[in-house]
Amino acid sequence: MIELYTWTTPNGEKPVILLEELGLPYDLRLLDISTGKQKESDFLAINPNGRIPALVDEEVRVFESGAILIHLAEKTGKLLAAGGAARAEALGWVFFQAGGTGPMIGQVHYFRNASERSEFAIRRFEKEAERLLGVLDAHLASREYLAGDYSIADVMNFSWAKAGLRALDAAERYPALAAWVERVGQRPAVVRALEKLKAAKEALSA
Repeated sequence: MIELYTWTTPNGEKPVILLEELGLPYDLRLLDISTGKQKESDFLAINPNGRIPALVDEEVRVFESGAILIHLAEKTGKLLAAGGAARAEALGWVFFQAGGTGPMIGQVHYFRNASERSEFAIRRFEKEAERLLGVLDAHLASREYLAGDYSIADVMNFSWAKAGLRALDAAERYPALAAWVERVGQRPAVVRALEKLKAAKEALSA
């Protein structure tokens, strides 16, 4: 049985969505990151970086959301091409998110809520987040999904794109991206994943 350690953040949503898309059985284990559970020794043995998500698949541990998605796609032979241009394109968008929208939109959230407010930092990260959303919007203006058919590229980018559009109130400025977020968000597996995360979080606080 796959054990998934995660939380209800954009990064934490990705593997739950993919597991639902792939129809793999898994044990969903929420770690409330506001309490520091991800820094405890048991979890550090799975992810030495002390961040969610992380996954244990039999004897294999996998941490970092992009690595988890690639592992699951390769395990099943689904949602990632085995080679060639389609694989390269999908992986390009996976790493675009890991190094781009996630860190930049995350910094927007951090500096907007920091105890010492820096307008320079807020605007610097807002502008870069807007640029990255614009890259996605331009790419999606002429295609339904990021890398041809629906793939882990879409799973990887969905939650942070959704969060970025909301944080920057940018849906009208990036209509192709907003339409893609809506299209992906309506997929049955995505709906199931987000509902399972919500229910699991509610159960923790009950």
